[in-house]
Amino acid sequence: MLPATFKLCAGISYRHLRNMTGLRRQAAVAISQELNKLAFAGPGPSKWINQVRRRSSLLSSRLEEKPFSEVELSYVKQGEEALQKSLCILGDQNGWKTETIAGNGDKVLSKVLPDVGKVFRLEVVVDQPLNSVYDELVERMEQMGDWNPSVKEIKILQKIGKDTVITHETAAATPGNVVGPRDFVSVRCSKRRGSTCVLAGMATNYGAMPEQKGFIRAENGPTCMVLRPLAENPSQTKLTWLLSIDLKGWLPKTIINQVLSQTQVDFANHLRKRLATIPPMVVSC
Repeated sequence: MLPATFKLCAGISYRHLRNMTGLRRQAAVAISQELNKLAFAGPGPSKWINQVRRRSSLLSSRLEEKPFSEVELSYVKQGEEALQKSLCILGDQNGWKTETIAGNGDKVLSKVLPDVGKVFRLEVVVDQPLNSVYDELVERMEQMGDWNPSVKEIKILQKIGKDTVITHETAAATPGNVVGPRDFVSVRCSKRRGSTCVLAGMATNYGAMPEQKGFIRAENGPTCMVLRPLAENPSQTKLTWLLSIDLKGWLPKTIINQVLSQTQVDFANHLRKRLATIPPMVVSC
């Protein structure tokens, strides 16, 4: 019986059978049953039988995991698309113009893209290890309104797997109410590749969060933050923030550009102050 069972298992390795969940489950259950028979037939199961049994049990448990729905998969794809587009924009070094350079070296650049519009790029170095910065921007995302005056509230509406979330963000009023109340619904994707962390996002539609009374639904993206340990000092983090926002409404471009570039400079300063109050994380990224 065992050889026949392994033939069944081998059959699911063919591409046209790989997605047949029922067949995979049948194979996993059959193997488990045969291994149990072998275990009780002799004085004791051999080491390799124990190893295969553990793996077959793991396979069975994985087959019971709830798969993503079509809607959830579409959000995951949107997040990955935002990540790829953002990295593509940042990867092109041509055409960037300096908007401002702060005394501490913080720099904002910009350029105009045909299919996106004007995008802004913040480049700063933070005197904190990467894991502390990542934890603040991702793990404690909903607390950003506590330390960033540009944000009134961020709420996670839905988590999809370990890398994707849907968020609703309410922007705080600008000084003098130059820009009226705005809110955003976004899909956000976070990825870790070696010592680099990428946090990307873009506007999305989410049925459970329609446009809110008193707010203009603005759109962002593709946008992302890239975190890397500083080569010469790993206890510091290089942060690059690509910002692309359509604030909607009737606003002169000169005002929009001024507000967005200043928002990035202010963000870096507020982030530093926040991190200075929190003990560094010990988990590496």
